[in-house]
Amino acid sequence: MQLLSIRSPLVQRLWSWHPGLLAGLWLLVQVVFLVKCHGPYFAQDSVRYYEYAQLIVNQGYFEPGLNQRYVLYLLYESAFLRVGLGPWSIMMGQLVVAALAAWALYKTTRRLTPGRKRGAAAVATGLFILWPETQQFNVYLLTEGLFLNFSVLALAAFVQLRRGLLRDWVLLLCMLLLCALVRPNGFVVGVAAGLAGWLALAQPATKRFFWLVLAGLVALSPVVWQLVNYQLEPYTLIETYQRGDLMFFVKEWAVHSAQPLDLPPANLAPVAKLGYFYWHNPVVGLRLLSGKLFVFASGLKPHYSGLHKVGAVLLLWPCYWLAGRGVRRAALWLSARLFLVLVPLLQAGIIMLTVDDFDVRFLAPVLPFLFVLAALEVQLMVDRRVQARASSL
Repeated sequence: MQLLSIRSPLVQRLWSWHPGLLAGLWLLVQVVFLVKCHGPYFAQDSVRYYEYAQLIVNQGYFEPGLNQRYVLYLLYESAFLRVGLGPWSIMMGQLVVAALAAWALYKTTRRLTPGRKRGAAAVATGLFILWPETQQFNVYLLTEGLFLNFSVLALAAFVQLRRGLLRDWVLLLCMLLLCALVRPNGFVVGVAAGLAGWLALAQPATKRFFWLVLAGLVALSPVVWQLVNYQLEPYTLIETYQRGDLMFFVKEWAVHSAQPLDLPPANLAPVAKLGYFYWHNPVVGLRLLSGKLFVFASGLKPHYSGLHKVGAVLLLWPCYWLAGRGVRRAALWLSARLFLVLVPLLQAGIIMLTVDDFDVRFLAPVLPFLFVLAALEVQLMVDRRVQARASSL
């Protein structure tokens, strides 16, 4: 059974063609954004990335600073520039990766569905294609498009691990490395994959390995501490806390304190500064954390249009509820459930400790994971209803 009882011959024929229809829909959406943006779109940091890529080509020089945390995207752009190609070729390369990601999302959702039914795959892929926030960055010369689609491909590689082939492990490690290098927060995908595998070990038959891995993580905690401090070093987070920022460049919903804030000493490490601030300013800290979570996940930022806000409430909010139910379904592979939910949770945690952006660049990469979980839950709910109806006959 599919998501709906299909009786009409026309509907049955359309359903049999739905993979091709989804492919055509994906192509149409890309064309719409190309026309809307008049080709490759330079937005916000695009010029900075492009100039840095040209510097790599012309001088072979990696200028120190924040740009190095986007090194993979800069190398990606420089590869096209080195052979005399420009923005259109860079964008077309991004579209190729995006097409692979859409195809992989469909195949992966179907693999995760009990009985390998196609309904959940069609729903998840349809949402991925039609929700503009997951497609718009394909034509932007920014890191977000590659990161989002690499994340989907990492999910596909993770699910393929069930086959137990060495090449699947190699593919997953490559995809996790690409995610980590294309954006500073790209490490969340690798951390989510590792945590999903580790938590899945907390079963009676594998509990010994669970504790062994935990001991290894404790032993590596000094290395993790150094890595996290390195990642946070370029960011002036305490200054954003002083301003009460929930989003960059948006002051309408800033959080202000009636009392002077107790600020950390300047010589502390970045992580220690965060701990000091929240320990000594718990009320303001809680307001900042909850406010950032709301603006990140809700889709209700003050400068969004009314249509955008209504769309978020009608689509994203039910998807959160469905995903929350789906992650508890024993019928779904435990490791995949954990991976699907940990990527959004870790991303939300990072935003809560840092600052959200005024657009959707931080939310968009986690939406495919949300759509997959929600679609799987819808499929399971329909299957249960169909089974109950059949048993009553």
